[in-house]
Amino acid sequence: MKKINWKRLIIALVLPQLAGLIGSLFTTQAIPTWYATLNRPSFAPPNWLFAPAWTLLFILMGIAFYLVWQSPVKGSQEKIKRQAIKFFLIQLVFNTLWSIIFFGQQLLYLAFVEIVILWILILLTILRFNKIKPLAAYLMIPYLLWVTFASVLNLGFALLN
Repeated sequence: MKKINWKRLIIALVLPQLAGLIGSLFTTQAIPTWYATLNRPSFAPPNWLFAPAWTLLFILMGIAFYLVWQSPVKGSQEKIKRQAIKFFLIQLVFNTLWSIIFFGQQLLYLAFVEIVILWILILLTILRFNKIKPLAAYLMIPYLLWVTFASVLNLGFALLN
């Protein structure tokens, strides 16, 4: 059994949570005010569901990131690993930007375009993670599914408002 690098594990777990925290600064202010006035799609889940869902997804993302970061690679796989880490970090930025665009700027259609880009970045991250550590790719699938749902939800809000 491989020894756990606790420093890297903590960084890998904290990084997505930090992205979530930054996004929540825009979200929590808008929920009782602007967001509460929007027409909601019939399939919109209750507001209380989002925080625990995102917390769990960020934990899974952090574990996936750690597994890739810790994976020993050789030769050409080193480039793929660097790409995987880069895509992970970029998609994390786009994850945070979505909250700023949707809740902070209240630009529903731009947020939809941005979340589609986020979805593509997540998929590219999963494909690269799979080449390094398949378990890491599998741990990212719930995130991709949730963002798929969030994309449809975002479009629903845009069309209704």
